[in-house]
Amino acid sequence: MDETLERGAAERSARGSTNTSYCEDEHTDHSERDHDDDERPLPLREFYPYIRCALCNGYFIDATTITECLHTFCKSCIVKHFFYSNRCPNCAIVVHQTQPLYNIRPDRQLQDIVFKMVPYLEGDERSRICEFYKKRGLEVPKAVAAPAVSPVKLPPRQRRDMLPQSVFTIPSELDMSLMLEFLGAEEGIANYKPLERKYVRVSGEATIHHVELFIRRKMELSPNYKVDVVCGEHLLEHCQSLREVCNTLGKHALQDGMLVLHFGLVLPAQ
Repeated sequence: MDETLERGAAERSARGSTNTSYCEDEHTDHSERDHDDDERPLPLREFYPYIRCALCNGYFIDATTITECLHTFCKSCIVKHFFYSNRCPNCAIVVHQTQPLYNIRPDRQLQDIVFKMVPYLEGDERSRICEFYKKRGLEVPKAVAAPAVSPVKLPPRQRRDMLPQSVFTIPSELDMSLMLEFLGAEEGIANYKPLERKYVRVSGEATIHHVELFIRRKMELSPNYKVDVVCGEHLLEHCQSLREVCNTLGKHALQDGMLVLHFGLVLPAQ
């Protein structure tokens, strides 16, 4: 009888050890499966909201971020957009009243991530750039390499000049300076604000009509008032572009490198 009890105790002990071992193995298997699930590969489409431009719906090329709202687009896309609007395409915030291109910055880290995530994208884009320049008989811009690290501490301006530049450049005509001089208002015109900011920078493609709209908004003018814009002794037409005015009137239209426009408020002819 004692032998039977000892044999039963031994069998129970063996079963307990087996169960414990099974539970440990099962726990280990679950842990490994959970670990594998955490590192499972994700399809590229799940990253689309973060690596594609909302304007062209393609992958970011020369990714550029608006500093006011941190929305990112292809540089060429956002530059074209700012020819017609000063608002962010995503959230409609006013980026800058007159020169939204001042408030965009290249996002090179994001662009590097996109090139690493999308195979062949960088090489294909470089091929398209070369083809674009060759078709037009222009010199193909060389790929810009990052500057070598130097132990010498350089002045801030020199360090900025050494940063790699984009193959896309902002057109020079986006850098026109204006000086708006108020001549006065015709008798009977009242209730308008003074123009507090008479120095502005605009695109050379902007027209006199755009200048009038700017004046109306800043001075909160009634739509019943008419704005006459003059350069020298010439009354300017609404359809004339600022670059056209500069080319037509030459140096006589400039003062210290700025295009000087005089404007007055008049009542419409009855």
